[in-house]
Amino acid sequence: MKIEQIYTGCLSQGSYYITSGNEAIIIDPLRETQQYIEKAKKDNVKIKYVFETHFHADFVSGHIDLARNTGAKIVFGPNANTDYPVHNAKDSEVFKVGEISIKAIHTPGHTPESTCYLLADENSKNKAIFTGDTLFIGDVGRPDLATSSDISSEDLAGILFDSLRNKILPLDDDIIVYPAHGAGSSCGKNLSTETFSTLGMQKKTNYALRKSMSKEEFISELLDGMPVPPKYFRDNAMMNKLGYNPFEDVIKKGNKALEIDEFKNLIINPDIILLDVRHQKDFIRKHIPNSIFIGLNGSFAPWVGSIIQDINKKIILITPEGKESEAITRLSRVGFDNCLGYLKGGVKKWEKEGNIISSIKTIKSKNFVDILKLNKINILDVRKESEYSSKHIEGAFNIPLSTISEKSDQIKFEDEIYVHCAGGYRSVIAISILRKMGYGNMINITEGFNEILKCDLNENCYNSEHNVSCDNT
Repeated sequence: MKIEQIYTGCLSQGSYYITSGNEAIIIDPLRETQQYIEKAKKDNVKIKYVFETHFHADFVSGHIDLARNTGAKIVFGPNANTDYPVHNAKDSEVFKVGEISIKAIHTPGHTPESTCYLLADENSKNKAIFTGDTLFIGDVGRPDLATSSDISSEDLAGILFDSLRNKILPLDDDIIVYPAHGAGSSCGKNLSTETFSTLGMQKKTNYALRKSMSKEEFISELLDGMPVPPKYFRDNAMMNKLGYNPFEDVIKKGNKALEIDEFKNLIINPDIILLDVRHQKDFIRKHIPNSIFIGLNGSFAPWVGSIIQDINKKIILITPEGKESEAITRLSRVGFDNCLGYLKGGVKKWEKEGNIISSIKTIKSKNFVDILKLNKINILDVRKESEYSSKHIEGAFNIPLSTISEKSDQIKFEDEIYVHCAGGYRSVIAISILRKMGYGNMINITEGFNEILKCDLNENCYNSEHNVSCDNT
């Protein structure tokens, strides 16, 4: 038996490749499925089942393509109604895979169809449980992402409490917990950076599993401070439920080199998004006017979903040379399947042919601190509210990047605005969006708040409320 966790940092997502004998299964696969097929070919095994823990909202799963290309059977839990053929497992139904068995445990709460899969070895010893978004390391799944709106978040939270207490907690402490997500995912509030743990450790350390907690306390604590889910989440969940275009077709459509004239004719349309995915340092130096920056070097796909929101938007890419296919692939992971192509030759060719180039004013953290000591200046902090609450520069105005488009009217400054995040990635995204909206007089603090904290700035210049974890970008 082999269990391989395939963890994708951009999505904070874990899929699983498991083999026994001459058979294999995949749990919660990524949109691009060739990697699983190649693994199975190398191991000389046949992929028998594709198990889905629920209708994922934060990414498009590869289950449909994987089943089509391998003949594997898609398995969901009870209550999962799809527009394509699947096997709906009954609660406690057992599936044989080589010499091991997989038991479906219906654990509604995160969503009505949420199901965990308990793996027993050739000696019928329970070894691991694949919990999807029902149980994370350090947290549990949010109960407000169901594809149907006929049940409230409070009701689902109560159902999740029962699922955890009645179905998961009675299991042995030495069972390994393999969740679908880790820190960085928007599917929970307090996810650990660890990508697996033991159930016994979770019983000791996970706030949502403490013995003394009543159902009412669980519901209250789970829903308290729950951020609004990104708008693309519902679209992704519906794609996973209803179906989607084959991944190969999406790549073929988007991987098109556009000559300058064709590119210019397309970007005349204001509804088309010009998306620059290079490193922020390259975008700062030179970029095409009205382009939006979201770099491949950060949490690219989730930020695309949160910023662009509408998965039907048409996108044209500006990419580093050789990264075109990667960018299209990572767009497709969150359902943005309408890429029209990329500018052949990129910014270098655009500038060479005499077209207008834009850049962003920047300042290093140390130089910014020197100015701050002597002047009252306008500062826009685009970190999350929790990061801002933990510690921020006195007088800084906070608009989290995820809300920058909706709340841009709160920016009233006519003078220069110094913009920062934690590490210099999100601030460039924010500036690119605001400049496209007509705000022009902004200066990016290149290394962000992390470096500002290292500078010689009087502690009285900071405001702290409480300590929370921070995003280092």
